[in-house]
Amino acid sequence: MSDIARIAGVSISTVSKALSGSSLVRPATRARIEEIALAMNYGVDESARNLRLRANRTVSVVVPQGPFLRQTLSDPFCLALIGRIADVLSDSGHDMLLSRTDTRRPATMARDFETGRARGLIVIGQGNHHSQLNEMAARGIPFVVWGAELGGQDYVTVGGDNLEGGRLATEHLLAQGARRIVFVGDTGLPEISLRHAGYLRAHRDRRLPVPPQATALLPWDRQDLPAAIDQLLTSDPGIDALFVSSDAAAMRITNALRGLGRPVPEDILVVGYDDIAMAAHFHPALTTVGQSTDMAGVALVQTLAAILDGASPASVRLSTQLFCRASSIRGAGRIAAE
Repeated sequence: MSDIARIAGVSISTVSKALSGSSLVRPATRARIEEIALAMNYGVDESARNLRLRANRTVSVVVPQGPFLRQTLSDPFCLALIGRIADVLSDSGHDMLLSRTDTRRPATMARDFETGRARGLIVIGQGNHHSQLNEMAARGIPFVVWGAELGGQDYVTVGGDNLEGGRLATEHLLAQGARRIVFVGDTGLPEISLRHAGYLRAHRDRRLPVPPQATALLPWDRQDLPAAIDQLLTSDPGIDALFVSSDAAAMRITNALRGLGRPVPEDILVVGYDDIAMAAHFHPALTTVGQSTDMAGVALVQTLAAILDGASPASVRLSTQLFCRASSIRGAGRIAAE
């Protein structure tokens, strides 16, 4: 792309906008850039065809994956979000390209745009790549991120109100009488960190001390989960509730607790996050914080469309809602047994 910019006598950002069909670039300039790109065989054959037709209608949905990022395409929330994005893109006449990128090579996140396979990107999750995403924005790459709004952010995000969601979940557990609540999740990730901040805020609002064992990172996707939970409970026998940062993890932890003879909610209360479809049908039904994948899919596509049109939209923060179910209600297990 830099070679095209040099030959055309324009900036890389202008080349990026021209090749994505932005109306901010004058027609004559866009046509010259497209001619140079074609002459240089820029991108793949499909890209060249799209440039000739000026009709690239493909959006790439990028899902980062790495050894320390437990986000897989089989995750129910991720699946539901991608499915909704696909529906909205299809309704607007776009095709969807699904891509995985290695978090150890963050530069690959922009690959589908830079090769001309897609006119814009929707990135699912920030991971620990805030600076790389800022660099992508500085290069004029059109993209939007599902994630948390952070300080010093040059890119646009769409995400749930994680701070409020964390506060709602913790306040509910405190209202149930829990006083030794452990937050389970990787607080090194932006969204999880904000949920943890909500956990802390709920304690402050009630002027209650945070328990000594305030956070835990349990291997919920490994076979040694029961042993890790047993070690946690042994280290602090007074633990009476877990606020788990995802529903998928909360369900596995609940099953592990049952196997250890610590049933939910009789012994320990559990709250998850995401309100995936299975949460209401789990046993016991899982209390969780919901963030609407329907609203998220629409907001992500609309925000990307605005960026492609040359606008500078603000980040979007979607509301969250607590769904109270049996897993966090004192006495719910006894009532169900009766």
